Amino acid sequence: MIEFELNGRQVSVDAEPDTPLLWAIRDEIGLTGTKFGCGIGACGACTVHIDGTATRSCITYLSDVEGMKVTTIEGLDENGNHPVQEAWRNLRVPQCGYCQSGQIMQAASLLKDTPNPSDDDIDAVMTGNLCRCMTYPRIRQAVRDAATAMGGSDNG
Repeated sequence: MIEFELNGRQVSVDAEPDTPLLWAIRDEIGLTGTKFGCGIGACGACTVHIDGTATRSCITYLSDVEGMKVTTIEGLDENGNHPVQEAWRNLRVPQCGYCQSGQIMQAASLLKDTPNPSDDDIDAVMTGNLCRCMTYPRIRQAVRDAATAMGGSDNG
């Protein structure tokens, strides 16, 4: 049994220690907001927060999170109203939407670490999250809007 905190509650998962966290979250726990994209940590669709840091769950072993705090898109805000989520809705960022939970989790981590990001900051951090629909200009604007809503300033 591997135990960790998931979205504010303690969970125990009975799976092999080398099971990717992504599959434990989706298949064992049943939270499907975190998506499988590439399986090699290159696309960002599976991004979650581990102890507050954006992390690719497809290349993180279940045993790596024992005793840690994991947050998925479902736990970012219980009502889906985190400032990043609100900015995403207001700007209608998603098209197909597949990558968006990972994009949102990456953006939330960026704003926690850098409350007033420049466009260069946004681009540098968000570059690893791929969007096949190419909504990058709206993603950048949503990050700026969320920064403003969180008390930062719009540097764009």
